[in-house]
Amino acid sequence: MRPRRSLPVTLDLPVIVLCGGLGTRLRSAVPDRPKALAPVGGGQPFLEVQLELLRDRGARRFVLCVGHMADQIEAALGDGRGLGVHIDYVRDGEQLLGTAGALKRAERHFAPAAFVTNGDTYTDVDLGQLLQAHRAARAAGAVATLTLARVADAGRFGSIEFAGGRVTQFREKELGAVGGGWVNSGVYVIGRELLARVPAGEVVSLERDVFPAALRDGLTLAAFPQGAAFHDIGTPDALREFVARREPTHVA
Repeated sequence: MRPRRSLPVTLDLPVIVLCGGLGTRLRSAVPDRPKALAPVGGGQPFLEVQLELLRDRGARRFVLCVGHMADQIEAALGDGRGLGVHIDYVRDGEQLLGTAGALKRAERHFAPAAFVTNGDTYTDVDLGQLLQAHRAARAAGAVATLTLARVADAGRFGSIEFAGGRVTQFREKELGAVGGGWVNSGVYVIGRELLARVPAGEVVSLERDVFPAALRDGLTLAAFPQGAAFHDIGTPDALREFVARREPTHVA
């Protein structure tokens, strides 16, 4: 599923994984566990597969933002030693706060930036190149860099327009829309100054609230279009498709 590459350098930023959601769309397929632990072949949980991918791309420090069934995730992955990495946990608490609200709880780990990824997407991004692109964009004022993937059915996700290396517009999901386009592939580098705009303790979405508001307020969001495979396991059909496409060599 992913191409062979030379071993990357170890990255100096942590990867924060947002994996605390309720996973209501996937509940019929995995009723007894959080969606991040959905089995994807040989009993291996999706989150473990995702962390292995990111580890192979140079990541060594992870922060898992957990909420729904958090105990199961912590029991499955522990401190990360079994994967050759280090894992810290940040809990959502009594109320789920959305992707940005959960990220706000992990603010102390931004020094001054961090990789951020969704816990239900698999995108084989070259993290070293992404970080290099972000640092160049940061010098020009960007507060975050978003990876984009080209898909055949952009209407399912909502599309993103960009020009000159900058995001210019977010388009919402369009019911019945067909056709390809660029979409948010769920891997970012986010600077702490963007996170400072998120109110603590409130329910806030990174995708629906923070990014569009930053654009409206004249802040720069850099675009990092890339051709790596993009997979979302958020629905039973999408999960089955991901399992079907996995190569045997990726089973632990």
